[in-house]
Amino acid sequence: MKKLFPYVFLLFLLSSFKLSSVNDVVNALKAGNASQVSRYFDNTIDITLQDKSNSYSRSQAELVLKDFFIMNGVISFEALHTGDNSGSQYLIGNLKTKKGIYRTTVFMKQKADREVVQELRFEK
Repeated sequence: MKKLFPYVFLLFLLSSFKLSSVNDVVNALKAGNASQVSRYFDNTIDITLQDKSNSYSRSQAELVLKDFFIMNGVISFEALHTGDNSGSQYLIGNLKTKKGIYRTTVFMKQKADREVVQELRFEK
């Protein structure tokens, strides 16, 4: 039993890091804060907006997201569902803006010692 405890504790710590990353991204989306979201971006990230989809570097993606937030006026974000799929995490929610509600999907993956966002989708 004593040999099992360190493994259970390690599993708990790893799962709390994942949850923390997702919660941080949710809070940043609620605030409409592109720089906070971008802290979790991978080196390149795919962003899909209603009229365009492209792959961007971390710094380009932050600017694209910032422009999107400014142009639409973020009011709130509600997380509807989170889950795991083959070692990746995803989050589905609704981003409420002054110009309407966007169905938002965030795909994250464990990379080295942290979770990174690899894809963001905003669909009206």
